[in-house]
Amino acid sequence: MMGEGRDLRSPGERRRLQRELKADIRFADVLAGERLEFVTTWGLFSPRRIDDGTRLLLAHAEVRPTDHCLDLGCGYGPIGLTFARKAPEGHCTLVDKDFVAVEYSRRNAELNGLANVDCLLSNGFAQIADRRFDVIASNLPAKVGRELLYTYLLDARDQLNPGGCLYVVTITGLRRFIERGFREVFGNYDKLKQGRDYTVAVARRGSD
Repeated sequence: MMGEGRDLRSPGERRRLQRELKADIRFADVLAGERLEFVTTWGLFSPRRIDDGTRLLLAHAEVRPTDHCLDLGCGYGPIGLTFARKAPEGHCTLVDKDFVAVEYSRRNAELNGLANVDCLLSNGFAQIADRRFDVIASNLPAKVGRELLYTYLLDARDQLNPGGCLYVVTITGLRRFIERGFREVFGNYDKLKQGRDYTVAVARRGSD
């Protein structure tokens, strides 16, 4: 599409390229045993394929059929929609601070026939403070800072049901940072999988 030497001085070529770039991207994948279809667009994270961190998280997260789940920073929805498929008697909330991501998550929920889903615009937990969850998951950005991380961890602990789990995947270079935060806020940390590029970890809320 973007080969070298394309002459964009021509109005016709410019319009054709604009149409190409603005057209939805479509693909299907199997995530944690669930086949899902996706429609995405440029500007969203990993729009042409499921990123390796998300795939690794989904391979290790445990979701029961009745769980209420949260996908924090959902993008176009691969984590939350996989959870929704695995929890047909439960419910999954997908939130993102990017309205484009929320819109594409909604479209993908409809595309896959998932009715047990809400897709909401929210800066972290701000718009969902009244909800409680059994499972929270997030593909945390590589440049998450200490303040934002602790905001997420403290809010997640407040909104997890007793015995609930927080799963995160991060670049492996942040694993010590995540471990320290988990232990300080939850009192526990379990590294589920450490790869060369990504690490998946879980914290569990106690009954206190």
